[in-house]
Amino acid sequence: MDIKVLGTGCAKCKTTVALIEQVAKAKGVSVTLQKVEEMRDIVGYGVMSTPGVVIDGKVVHAGGVPSRDKIEQWLSVC
Repeated sequence: MDIKVLGTGCAKCKTTVALIEQVAKAKGVSVTLQKVEEMRDIVGYGVMSTPGVVIDGKVVHAGGVPSRDKIEQWLSVC
């Protein structure tokens, strides 16, 4: 599962990355996590409010730190 966190490196973006890592580890799900910090690339996904989360090329979240429950739902799909 390829996950990208879109954001310029703010605290919310870092929290989102950490949460995804924690949930993936707890569920035993193998993920490839990448941070996308270039504004040009972020806007290319159509995301205007960060942090954004892209899973396997599809934007699943934008604007604010996602809840742990929401992340668990994303990772249970794989």
